Amino acid sequence: MGHRRRLALPDILREIRGMVHDSGDKRATALAKLQETEGGEPFRILIGTILSHRTRDENTTRATENLFSKYKTPGELAEADPKVVSRLIRPSGFYRMKTKNVIRVSKQLVAEFGGAVPDNEDDLLKLHSVGRKTANCVLVYAFSKPAIPVDTHVHRISNRLGLVKTRKPEETEAELVKKVPRRYWLELNELFVRFGQTTCKPIGPKCQSCTLSGSCDYYRTVVATRAKTS
Repeated sequence: MGHRRRLALPDILREIRGMVHDSGDKRATALAKLQETEGGEPFRILIGTILSHRTRDENTTRATENLFSKYKTPGELAEADPKVVSRLIRPSGFYRMKTKNVIRVSKQLVAEFGGAVPDNEDDLLKLHSVGRKTANCVLVYAFSKPAIPVDTHVHRISNRLGLVKTRKPEETEAELVKKVPRRYWLELNELFVRFGQTTCKPIGPKCQSCTLSGSCDYYRTVVATRAKTS
């Protein structure tokens, strides 16, 4: 692919936007879809993010649609029959554990926050089953507040491109916060997730068609090296 060149972050994001667009895959992520269909309603973004743990976007969408067709508010979900909730969210996987989580966090919202989802990181992190990724997803997708949610896609792609050299998502977030200008924070998660779904896949990434391969650490150290020794 020619000699390696390190692109500036704005150029990397521009290339990723182009590849996502050219992929022909018009599906939004589950959270972006919730943001659009529900007007970014914070409670639904929060619950949708909890249901999205360790499952595919399409499963999250099915589970959230099922759940919100019956339970509209934290008060309703706080008093829900766990058996009914489990049946509704079954597509999301790990549904017994997630049933306990969404009911418990709903009870907490009612008891401690007047039924409203907090719009700041400190209070969000007080909620049951809410870690940094979930809190940041709520800030971005519900409140349009700059944050960088780091899931497996963001963690993988950031390391492959050499933007960071980290082992844990929490470390990736800390590094990206230092390196990425705030004006890009709102779009970064959605952009990287879609790029990870269409091109920079965890297994079998489409490196040969990726326009970033010339500046990608993963391509240089893994793919190109493998090609030379085969």
